Amino acid sequence: QVQLVESGGGLVQAGGSLRLSCATSGLTNTKRTMGWFRQAPGKGREFVAGINRNGADTYYADSVQGRFSISRDNADNTVSLQMNTLKPEDTAVYYCATSSLYLISTITDSYDYWGQGTQVTVSS
Repeated sequence: QVQLVESGGGLVQAGGSLRLSCATSGLTNTKRTMGWFRQAPGKGREFVAGINRNGADTYYADSVQGRFSISRDNADNTVSLQMNTLKPEDTAVYYCATSSLYLISTITDSYDYWGQGTQVTVSS
């Protein structure tokens, strides 16, 4: 059974930092593209960051470019999202997802397994 479990969410003041982690298990092929998405209340799920199979390539949404950093540890089957200079508009439930595609996709339908999400709240 494939599982993706996010952790690290919480409440932080604007300008602060959080580090999200996603632990994966049950994947027959662990070297898959990984992505982070988020969903704010009343809004659709949006792409935040992605990383390719070997970690050599990353891609970010314009709204987080320069503030967020995605990384992975294939030995531990984990992917992380370091979030700095957080803003109130970053408040959302953050989801980890994995895709069998070689290229990083920003489209939710490209990802076939998802975590349950972790809440990030940034106060002003």
